[in-house]
Amino acid sequence: MIRAALVAVLLSAGAAVAQNAPEGLAAAPGAFLRGLDKIAGAASDLTLSVGESVTYGSLSVRLVDCRYPAEDPASNAYAFLEITDTAIDREVFRGWMIAQNPALSALDHQRYDVWVLRCKID
Repeated sequence: MIRAALVAVLLSAGAAVAQNAPEGLAAAPGAFLRGLDKIAGAASDLTLSVGESVTYGSLSVRLVDCRYPAEDPASNAYAFLEITDTAIDREVFRGWMIAQNPALSALDHQRYDVWVLRCKID
């Protein structure tokens, strides 16, 4: 019940990222993501700091924010990502991805998948 309410709060934020963490969530300085090239069948781990962008194939992945439950940092991660396909110069994803529920808010791309593993706490 609490987790569902937390997900609703994060998703209702839409494109605007709140300056203050919702109750019970702490801000992290970065995140660990995983990318999958569905054609090559190759997975890659991506490490980003908040505000940083990395190139993964034709995608530019930017981490805007990463939040985690303050009482249990290993339990989940919520990352706000902006993903642009540089081949077509168009944003293909902008929003919160949730580590425990990647299908809830997923990148829809014909070649690549990107999902959140956890926040970088140290």
